[in-house]
Amino acid sequence: MQSNHTQVISIKKASGEQEAFAIDKLIRSLRNAGAEEDIIQEISSDIEAWIYDGVSTHQIYARAFSMLRKKEKLSASRYKLKKGIMELGPTGYPFEHFVGQIMQHQGFTVEVGQVLPGHCVTHEVDVVATRGKEQHFMECKYGQSPDRIQNVKVPLYIRSRVNDLIKKRQESGEYQDFSFHGWVVTNTRFTSDAIDYGRCSGLHLLSWDYPVGNGLKDLIDREKIYPLTVLNHLTKNQKQQLLDQNIVTCKQLLDHPDLLDFLSLSKNKTHSLMNEIRQILQATKS
Repeated sequence: MQSNHTQVISIKKASGEQEAFAIDKLIRSLRNAGAEEDIIQEISSDIEAWIYDGVSTHQIYARAFSMLRKKEKLSASRYKLKKGIMELGPTGYPFEHFVGQIMQHQGFTVEVGQVLPGHCVTHEVDVVATRGKEQHFMECKYGQSPDRIQNVKVPLYIRSRVNDLIKKRQESGEYQDFSFHGWVVTNTRFTSDAIDYGRCSGLHLLSWDYPVGNGLKDLIDREKIYPLTVLNHLTKNQKQQLLDQNIVTCKQLLDHPDLLDFLSLSKNKTHSLMNEIRQILQATKS
């Protein structure tokens, strides 16, 4: 698809940086959301005709999402995924439970918010995931803004904590023959130095789009562990009440509809909500 503009349009990112507008990024986001090609073309053409120097990525997103929502409510929910993750706050606790749900769906036994003894001191561990004789200690770094980048100090600090935990467990017969792994998980991004250190030190890093092709957004889409914040049939207050109960995913609600009982929703509202959840979870990536 060729741009209608001959000149380069400069847009403002969330971090305040300027970059040249690239229609391909918008097309890719719409396609990942499952939008039909004719709708992608219609929205992209509208954005190209409307866009102007200095417009923010947030404004572009808002306009595209508004159009997509009118065209395809389901695709709009999936396009809203990144924003939905940002709405898991303001604390980091729901994100910890969300990461726990992703690991649980992959066959791990999960404990969230544990205080564990290390060789030297005790440590608070956000997620402990165990499968067979492998155990993962996961630190979750949640950001409500996409410009909150995790620098190299974070994996440096976590590597030392994980080493202390591993040393203690290797001294115990209970964990004989276990393999241990450390993680830092964020819904934003890592600096290149942080990624280099993680790779060199054997610490697993998981961010919104790293590792490439297997980042958080890819895991969510593949495992279909969507945050309940993407749902249109719940109010902000109702979503917060569920998050306060450590109910964080659409799948939890589908598997256990009784979790909704304390919200006292009408039968019609519950029916519409469950239909929306089924549609989101059954959707396939185009």
